Amino acid sequence: MFEIVEHAIDERAVAAAVADPGAGAICTFSGVVRDNSKGKRVLYLEYEAYPEMAIKQMQQIAAEMRERWTIMRVAMVHRTGRLEVGEASVCLAVSSPHRGEAFEACRYAIDRLKQTVPVWKKEVWEGGEYWVGWEGTPDAAQPVPGIK
Repeated sequence: MFEIVEHAIDERAVAAAVADPGAGAICTFSGVVRDNSKGKRVLYLEYEAYPEMAIKQMQQIAAEMRERWTIMRVAMVHRTGRLEVGEASVCLAVSSPHRGEAFEACRYAIDRLKQTVPVWKKEVWEGGEYWVGWEGTPDAAQPVPGIK
């Protein structure tokens, strides 16, 4: 399961997508909208993506994971649109025969997703907003021109 969605993420469905009788561990990660960033109160986030490329990149990350760890299945779902504080923006799950590999692979997956998958986030806070770039770039958080 590799998806870009415009609706609330069903985190249970993501975990269920990686269930396998040979798996002794399922590790999940959910990234949720927090109410603060860089000392400012966040009101909400807006996400945009290039869905076709994002899904291909998610599949590439899963292939990288399979080269490094013994994993059974991988699922990644990222949401787009307006998200309120507390809502999940991303959810991923990894199944593996053993917990150590599941934890390591899950952490790798979210780190790589944030570095390479074409999804962009705008933080809206009291008195302003800005687009946050990919974490893999040197200029990860740049103000939007004309917005103070």
